[in-house]
Amino acid sequence: MSRIGKSPITIPEGVNVDLNGDIVTVKGKLGELKQEVSDIDVKIEDGVITFERSSEKSDQKAKHGLYRALINNMIEGVSNGYTKSLELVGVGYRATNQGQKLDLAVGFSHNIVIDLAPEVKVETISEKGKNPIVKLTSHDKQLVGQVAAKIRSFRAPEPYKGKGIKYVGEQLRRKAGKSA
Repeated sequence: MSRIGKSPITIPEGVNVDLNGDIVTVKGKLGELKQEVSDIDVKIEDGVITFERSSEKSDQKAKHGLYRALINNMIEGVSNGYTKSLELVGVGYRATNQGQKLDLAVGFSHNIVIDLAPEVKVETISEKGKNPIVKLTSHDKQLVGQVAAKIRSFRAPEPYKGKGIKYVGEQLRRKAGKSA
């Protein structure tokens, strides 16, 4: 049995979980998320969510832990939220935002302007002598991760000097340059 799938989820205060057919809806102080669940039985009793599968087929075994993790991430997101921070490393690299528009200057001939989804809150931090930081916050873990990966893909860090857009705290694999 899936070790992740068989562990129950306790619903914290201020979070409301509804089961309507195959759709699980989670509401909290930060927002509302929905997830469709197939092949797995979801039971909500006394503030505890449990997941059970009807057979030992490999696709059901895989979905057992998957849906438990997805719904746990939804509950965590609507109660606490998720944050991803990106650091712009390079001379002349800048980031500014106006509302939901993020403007990046990362060494190309033109600035990159991105319209972000309304669920993602963006904040840019620019201090003198430090690399600019873009902070993304949302209640949807998948969405904030996807937006952060898209921003990082515009200028991924290169292995020689480490220039580019990287996650805060990310360890880069560095290479030695040419030896004369």
